[in-house]
Amino acid sequence: MKRTIIITSIIVVVAVIAMIVISNLTNREDLSTLFAEVQQGDFEVVVTTTGELQAEVSTDIKGPEGLASRNMRFGGIKISDLVPEGTEVKAGDYVATLDRSSVDNTLKDELDRLESFQTDLLKKQLDTTISLGNLRDDLLNLKFNMEEAEITLEQSKYEPPTTIRQARITLDKAQRSYEQAQSNYALKVKQAMADIRDTELQVAKQSRKVAEMQDIIQKFVITAPSDGMVIYKREWNGSKRKVGSEVSPWDPVVATLPDLSAMISKTYVNEIDVSKVRAGQPVRLSVDAFPDKTYTGVVLSVANIGEQLPNTDAKVFEVITKIDGSDPILRPSMTTGNQIITQTFTDVVYIPLETVFATEDSIPFVYRKDGTRQVVVLGELNENDVIVEQGLKPGEKLYLSIPEDGDKFKLHGEDLIAVIKERKKQQAEEEAKRQQNGNQRQGAMPGNMTPEQMREFMQNLTPEQREAMRTMRSGSGRQGQVRPGASGSDSTSTTQRVVIQRQ
Repeated sequence: MKRTIIITSIIVVVAVIAMIVISNLTNREDLSTLFAEVQQGDFEVVVTTTGELQAEVSTDIKGPEGLASRNMRFGGIKISDLVPEGTEVKAGDYVATLDRSSVDNTLKDELDRLESFQTDLLKKQLDTTISLGNLRDDLLNLKFNMEEAEITLEQSKYEPPTTIRQARITLDKAQRSYEQAQSNYALKVKQAMADIRDTELQVAKQSRKVAEMQDIIQKFVITAPSDGMVIYKREWNGSKRKVGSEVSPWDPVVATLPDLSAMISKTYVNEIDVSKVRAGQPVRLSVDAFPDKTYTGVVLSVANIGEQLPNTDAKVFEVITKIDGSDPILRPSMTTGNQIITQTFTDVVYIPLETVFATEDSIPFVYRKDGTRQVVVLGELNENDVIVEQGLKPGEKLYLSIPEDGDKFKLHGEDLIAVIKERKKQQAEEEAKRQQNGNQRQGAMPGNMTPEQMREFMQNLTPEQREAMRTMRSGSGRQGQVRPGASGSDSTSTTQRVVIQRQ
């Protein structure tokens, strides 16, 4: 029993000692991460976005092109069968089938119309044959009458003048009747032939329409025009065409066959950052599916007109990046991480964004380990760091958060406040000129944002960016955050974390 008590006591003591050691190690780790060192070296300004891989060149797999013909009345044609996306096909291989149910009904109606026209043509031909036959008989009888009148007149030359005159009148009447019947017969023939020709044209037109329909319906079984991998066609709203999707007569594309030897990444850049992005800038890319792989590329194009993505308030601009070389593992629709290198600075001083704070009038400063607050003139920034143009030297230690006695830290570098305000004034004038010229608003420099610009920035954040800001407020983010500091006796005593946009 005593031995058990002794062993238990030893275990408790060891556990307490272990907890103390772990606590000390943790405290040391906290202390080690409390400060950051001012760095000097090369600095890249990067706009980071998420994109999607696409083939630079693709071959469309289309349904029948005649769906948009004037003679066609097809509508609401749906895909009834489609091979799985990613299927490797050869030229002529089966890809998809379109639903024929509504088209078959339309074809049946057109066949009925064709049969009706053909019946009408046959009826007119028979009626014309009979009616013209009767007219020819009448014409022949009138000719006989005229010949009899001629004989009667010839035989009456020895008769009295009255008889001769009567015979001549009878002959004249017979001749006029015969000539009138001839004219009437010729007119009836022309009318009948014109009527038959009209009906024949209707039959021919309807026959062509039916033949065209039948030819198109045979093409409802769609095959691949060339070798490649089947990728579903995207709709205007971003969704992909699948079984049940409708195929428009004006956009009969069912799927595409991308050329995987040349890939691009399609991404969107926030309107605040798009002014930094230009065609020709280098890009570093990663692919979520292969995190150990990295690629390089170049910006191909930047859209001139912004657009609003669904369920967001922020405007974005489409940016196309071409990936250098080729890699057989890359596939369309893969998610990419794009780092667009907009500027590169050589041998500059820079610090982490977390070390930068600002007063109520947006004067940026840092807390130095020596117990002072230093006003700093900031330059360009990237996701993690910002260039310090004036105020700090390499190797200095800075607080990553507001120290408990930060209100007692003496302020240094007050002479730089005038430099910062002058720069803000110049930026305000440039901004006014840009707005007057109708150009796009440029993002304010970090540390030089006015409170109005900060509020506008917060209003323009997407829901995802707002969520990121909330995460950063909880202490897990690398980006600066707004939070109050201690109050002192001078005009720069009220402190805020500088808010800087992360794409």
